[in-house]
Amino acid sequence: MRQIPVLLLLGLCLGGCQQAYYATMEKFGVEKREILVDRVKDARDAQVEGQQQFKDALDELSQLLKFHGGDLQTKYEELDAEYQQSVKAAELVSSRINKVESVADALFNEWRDELGQYQNASLRAQSKQKLVTTEKQFDALLKKMRSAEKKMQPVLKIMHDNVLFLKHNLNAKAIGSIQTDFAGLQQDVSSLLSEMNKAIADSNKFIAQMQTD
Repeated sequence: MRQIPVLLLLGLCLGGCQQAYYATMEKFGVEKREILVDRVKDARDAQVEGQQQFKDALDELSQLLKFHGGDLQTKYEELDAEYQQSVKAAELVSSRINKVESVADALFNEWRDELGQYQNASLRAQSKQKLVTTEKQFDALLKKMRSAEKKMQPVLKIMHDNVLFLKHNLNAKAIGSIQTDFAGLQQDVSSLLSEMNKAIADSNKFIAQMQTD
């Protein structure tokens, strides 16, 4: 995307007015279509980073469960840090998906409104068909993004319970107590990563399609 004065963008973002933001970007030659592509890239990248973070958190828990002797407090603190990073990763994914949906809504609404401006019926029909196709592709992408997003919360809840339990019961018996839930957590994380992979793959397809049309 083109470089826009940072202070101008910051002021618009702080004002929270998306329409003003889009209008200003258009004055700099950046259309909603381009903003959408950039935001899909951002959401995709957040999911890639999120995948790695959830893997790291699961690995840290696995190491703690196998830990014998040594400083349990240090291992707990490392696990808690990975959990906190996982929460932040999930929040970033959700934030970026919301931004994707926001600009897509603005783009498609504008596109529909502009159909009425055509004098040429053939060009209007072609544009309408392209709108329908693009919107259908986007809806499929958004559905996969939201599906992956929903799977993050059950994983975070289990991680939170484990971290919270260990906080006040940091001993071998406590570690044994959460061992029984680990297999289920592994399955949940595996399912989450699979959903994220689908969303990432669809994001790449959508980006490629938008850039070649």
